[in-house]
Amino acid sequence: MPINVLIVDDHAVVRAGIRMLLESDPDMNIVGEGENGAEAIRLMEELKPDVILMDVTMPVMDGVEATRRIKAMRQEGKTDKIPAILSLTIHEGADYFFQMLQAGASGYVPKRAAPEDLLHAIHVIAEGNVFLEPTVAKDLVADYLTRVQDGSERDSYDGLTEREREVLTLIAEDETNQGIANLLNISVKTVERHRENIMGKLNLHTRTELVKYAIRKGLISLED
Repeated sequence: MPINVLIVDDHAVVRAGIRMLLESDPDMNIVGEGENGAEAIRLMEELKPDVILMDVTMPVMDGVEATRRIKAMRQEGKTDKIPAILSLTIHEGADYFFQMLQAGASGYVPKRAAPEDLLHAIHVIAEGNVFLEPTVAKDLVADYLTRVQDGSERDSYDGLTEREREVLTLIAEDETNQGIANLLNISVKTVERHRENIMGKLNLHTRTELVKYAIRKGLISLED
């Protein structure tokens, strides 16, 4: 099935360039375009895309706020389908990067990236995974090391049992509950209980957040 993509950027020339690139991939289907975060929300509800390419700095509503509001819709029960959001932006500062990830984006790609990298990133997040461009990943690791030094990251991880750490790693590696049960020789219900405990202790709510956490902790590599 094609990946339905919504392009959101306040520059028409940029949107046209992205459209041309995406149309070169037979797996991509562009369902619409928007020029600010408010339009992204409206079009998301109307068009039900699988992926939103979201710029960061836009008039009316920026990409960070739009991403935050879109991700909140599921928790509020306003929709049963939330698209994966890929931040595509000229800004490469760590502050923009972390704001988008914290808002709920599944990836962050600078506009200087090679065309094939953007197409690959869309495929990756459409499958429910996380995509981080190498320089962005470096910033994520640096942030993790800072958190370790001040104790904030260590406290949460140290609260997990050894079994919960094993389950955490396997979930991040995209193993199913049944797969984890088979590997660890435990029941599926036990896996589900461990998953709930992990999410609660780490204050995580989605698999995307869990994968980002596992990358920061070094439990899985970006190649995984």
